[in-house]
Amino acid sequence: MSYQYPPPNQPPYGAYGQPPHGAPPGPPQGCQQPPYPQQQYGAPPGAPPPQGQYPPQQGYGHHPPQQGAYYGAPSPQPPYGQAPHGQAPYGQPPQGYAPPPNQPPAGGPGYGAPYGAPPIGHGAPPHGGMPPYGAAPSVPSLGYIPGQTAPGDFSPQADALRKAMKGFGTDEKALIHVLAQLDPLQMAAVRATYSQHIKRDLYKDVKSECGGHLRDGLLAVIEGPLMYDTVCAREAIEGIGTKEWLLNDVLLGRSNADLNAIKTAYERTYHRPLTKDVEGDLSFKTAGLFASVLRAQRHDESIPPNPHAIENEVRTLHEATSARMVNNVAEVCGIFARSSDNEIRAIDQAFHARYHADLEKHIEKEFAGHMEGALLHMLRTAKDPAMRDAILLEECMAGMGTKDERLVVRVVRVHWDRNHKEQVKRAYRHRFGKDLIERVRGETSGDYQRLMVSLLE
Repeated sequence: MSYQYPPPNQPPYGAYGQPPHGAPPGPPQGCQQPPYPQQQYGAPPGAPPPQGQYPPQQGYGHHPPQQGAYYGAPSPQPPYGQAPHGQAPYGQPPQGYAPPPNQPPAGGPGYGAPYGAPPIGHGAPPHGGMPPYGAAPSVPSLGYIPGQTAPGDFSPQADALRKAMKGFGTDEKALIHVLAQLDPLQMAAVRATYSQHIKRDLYKDVKSECGGHLRDGLLAVIEGPLMYDTVCAREAIEGIGTKEWLLNDVLLGRSNADLNAIKTAYERTYHRPLTKDVEGDLSFKTAGLFASVLRAQRHDESIPPNPHAIENEVRTLHEATSARMVNNVAEVCGIFARSSDNEIRAIDQAFHARYHADLEKHIEKEFAGHMEGALLHMLRTAKDPAMRDAILLEECMAGMGTKDERLVVRVVRVHWDRNHKEQVKRAYRHRFGKDLIERVRGETSGDYQRLMVSLLE
């Protein structure tokens, strides 16, 4: 392929460990670090860990292999089954491709055991059963632990933001310059510092000073991954009709930990259960799929796929859809909702090996509407999340007019993980033969254009 996963010599996410704009090290004002050992956000080089904090597991800004179910890099293909007609499956390197050095373990960020840990057990547990003793559960992605912030003094960024909005007129370029460079924990630190240092609410200030799609994008960045997902989930089901694309983007293909974080934040924010709201807004069949997904009981990525279980799932999937007057949707949804990404990839390969048919095309043939889109989203997430996002971004811009709401949501989501963002840009060029940034530049204008381009750079 003309693009590689992960790209060779790609610098680690958040390298150098420096707060933006050269801010000096040290604990941010008014920002506390919760005692979560899973996602230590390391201090700048040479700085001692903050008092009472767990020692960092990796350098500043590195995603531990468990993180980033949605924002993470794709996983290497497991050696199971055969690729269709000797070709690589959707978005994956050809057979025999040797993963680059430092490739994260199967399952990618957001799943799996700590990097370098030996495989646990052999084979997956019976479906619906408990994982084997010692299996490593997923941990929340970067930005999905409430209250967690980056270390350092972020008062220069807070001052720059206030200066951009103080007095007559607003300096939109300055707002974009500061906010587009922040990762999830830095953004949380800047927002908290703004509140403590300036004694004002950054979200409210930006909302009152900006408008249009620029405002939507800036507010999405300020909210951070967890709260923005929570807001999007509510927006998808509030009012007349359902924004099915938004539900898919936010809830499907996620790790158990991220889904649980979203459910908790949703109930805390809106005082109602997300599962009940989603089920009440969807048709019977898709409501069943999302109910299964929101149980957050996916098999863990640290457990290798069991070949016998995979063969059973493949046969069940085929029998539930082929040569039937009515598809057994519950069986299909159950398989997709409980399977890990590793297992879905194995099912995809085994399906072709047994039935000489592409699973993605089979789903397109057997399903329609929201159900088709949801199942394809889950399949593509498991097979190649960067190519999935490249396609979703192009969908925002293809045809007459630009779907600006979708473009803002998807650009901001891609922006949160710099390593994944670079992979999406490579995947986009491979699939569409164009530069993603130039494509977005041609579909937008003004400060809105400047923000979208800055988030993708």
